[in-house]
Amino acid sequence: MATKKTTGGHVPLDPKTADKLLDLLGSDNEFRRLFKKDAAAALARVGYAPATDLSAQDFGKIGHIAPKAEITAARTQLKSYLESPFTFSRCDSCFEAGKVASTLRRK
Repeated sequence: MATKKTTGGHVPLDPKTADKLLDLLGSDNEFRRLFKKDAAAALARVGYAPATDLSAQDFGKIGHIAPKAEITAARTQLKSYLESPFTFSRCDSCFEAGKVASTLRRK
Protein backbone atom coordinates (compact mmCIF):
# COMPACT_ATOMS: atom_id res chain seq x y z
CA MET A 1 0.00 0.00 0.00
CA ALA A 2 1.50 3.32 -1.04
CA THR A 3 -0.35 5.71 1.22
CA LYS A 4 -1.45 6.26 4.80
CA LYS A 5 -4.89 7.50 5.84
CA THR A 6 -5.24 11.01 7.22
CA THR A 7 -8.03 13.25 8.37
CA GLY A 8 -6.96 16.44 6.59
CA GLY A 9 -5.00 17.61 3.57
CA HIS A 10 -3.82 15.03 1.09
CA VAL A 11 -2.88 11.49 1.95
CA PRO A 12 0.76 11.41 3.05
CA LEU A 13 3.24 9.30 1.12
CA ASP A 14 4.43 6.16 2.81
CA PRO A 15 8.21 5.98 3.38
CA LYS A 16 8.91 3.72 0.37
CA THR A 17 6.92 5.97 -1.99
CA ALA A 18 8.59 9.11 -0.62
CA ASP A 19 12.00 7.48 -1.08
CA LYS A 20 11.20 6.48 -4.65
CA LEU A 21 9.97 10.00 -5.49
CA LEU A 22 13.05 11.64 -4.01
CA ASP A 23 15.39 9.07 -5.63
CA LEU A 24 13.96 9.87 -9.05
CA LEU A 25 13.84 13.64 -8.52
CA GLY A 26 17.47 13.46 -7.44
CA SER A 27 18.70 11.34 -10.33
CA ASP A 28 16.37 10.84 -13.31
CA ASN A 29 16.07 13.65 -15.87
CA GLU A 30 13.09 12.05 -17.65
CA PHE A 31 11.17 11.73 -14.37
CA ARG A 32 12.06 15.32 -13.42
CA ARG A 33 10.62 16.56 -16.73
CA LEU A 34 7.45 14.54 -16.12
CA PHE A 35 7.15 15.89 -12.56
CA LYS A 36 7.45 19.48 -13.80
CA LYS A 37 4.96 18.92 -16.63
CA ASP A 38 2.45 16.70 -14.80
CA ALA A 39 3.14 16.16 -11.10
CA ALA A 40 0.03 13.97 -10.69
CA ALA A 41 1.28 11.56 -13.37
CA ALA A 42 4.76 11.51 -11.85
CA LEU A 43 3.35 10.75 -8.42
CA ALA A 44 1.20 7.98 -9.86
CA ARG A 45 4.33 6.52 -11.46
CA VAL A 46 5.97 6.15 -8.03
CA GLY A 47 2.86 4.54 -6.59
CA TYR A 48 1.08 7.44 -4.89
CA ALA A 49 -2.63 6.64 -4.82
CA PRO A 50 -4.53 9.66 -3.49
CA ALA A 51 -7.88 9.15 -1.79
CA THR A 52 -9.60 11.39 -4.35
CA ASP A 53 -8.97 12.44 -7.93
CA LEU A 54 -6.47 15.25 -8.17
CA SER A 55 -6.09 17.72 -10.97
CA ALA A 56 -3.00 19.55 -12.15
CA GLN A 57 -4.05 22.68 -10.24
CA ASP A 58 -3.82 20.73 -6.97
CA PHE A 59 -0.05 20.65 -7.39
CA GLY A 60 0.64 24.31 -8.00
CA LYS A 61 3.18 25.28 -10.64
CA ILE A 62 6.91 24.70 -10.49
CA GLY A 63 8.78 27.30 -12.53
CA HIS A 64 12.26 25.80 -12.31
CA ILE A 65 12.64 22.45 -10.61
CA ALA A 66 15.41 22.36 -8.04
CA PRO A 67 18.70 20.87 -9.20
CA LYS A 68 19.34 17.27 -8.23
CA ALA A 69 21.94 18.36 -5.67
CA GLU A 70 19.49 20.71 -3.95
CA ILE A 71 16.87 17.95 -3.66
CA THR A 72 19.49 15.53 -2.38
CA ALA A 73 20.76 18.05 0.19
CA ALA A 74 17.24 18.57 1.57
CA ARG A 75 16.19 14.94 1.26
CA THR A 76 15.62 14.29 4.98
CA GLN A 77 13.42 17.37 5.36
CA LEU A 78 11.55 16.68 2.11
CA LYS A 79 10.87 13.09 3.12
CA SER A 80 9.55 14.17 6.51
CA TYR A 81 7.24 16.70 4.82
CA LEU A 82 5.98 14.21 2.23
CA GLU A 83 5.22 11.63 4.93
CA SER A 84 2.95 14.06 6.83
CA PRO A 85 -0.49 15.42 5.82
CA PHE A 86 0.17 18.30 3.42
CA THR A 87 -1.42 20.22 0.61
CA PHE A 88 0.26 19.80 -2.76
CA SER A 89 -0.70 23.31 -3.84
CA ARG A 90 1.53 24.55 -1.01
CA CYS A 91 4.23 22.03 -1.87
CA ASP A 92 5.18 23.41 -5.28
CA SER A 93 7.90 25.63 -3.80
CA CYS A 94 9.32 22.58 -1.98
CA PHE A 95 10.73 21.54 -5.34
CA GLU A 96 11.44 25.03 -6.77
CA ALA A 97 15.09 25.80 -7.56
CA GLY A 98 16.71 27.86 -4.82
CA LYS A 99 13.69 27.59 -2.50
CA VAL A 100 13.70 24.02 -1.16
CA ALA A 101 15.39 24.57 2.22
CA SER A 102 13.78 27.93 2.96
CA THR A 103 10.30 26.62 2.08
CA LEU A 104 10.69 23.58 4.31
CA ARG A 105 11.87 25.76 7.23
CA ARG A 106 8.60 27.73 6.98
CA LYS A 107 6.37 24.63 6.97
